[in-house]
Amino acid sequence: MKPDDTPEDGPFAKLVDEQLELAAARLPALEPAVAHPSPVDHEERREPHTTLEDVLLGNAEPTQEMLEELAALDAAPALSDEELARQALADGGADNDPSTPE
Repeated sequence: MKPDDTPEDGPFAKLVDEQLELAAARLPALEPAVAHPSPVDHEERREPHTTLEDVLLGNAEPTQEMLEELAALDAAPALSDEELARQALADGGADNDPSTPE
């Protein structure tokens, strides 16, 4: 059907709506434990978390955990060029092919 041939709301549209409502009423309600049985599959966050972008844009205050992580990163020794090259050669990249390092 072309858009200009679409019928107006009528008896057929009403019938389709009624059938959809009946079908929806027969669907079982899903419990979260049934829909997502394993917490290992993913972590559900109970509340929104602050991102570095939020902090940098001034939309949120950094959390203590974020500050500790940034301090640990700042205190970590810098990687040498050789170490960076070794890591790049060891990583196969998106195609997981060591012959084409990233």
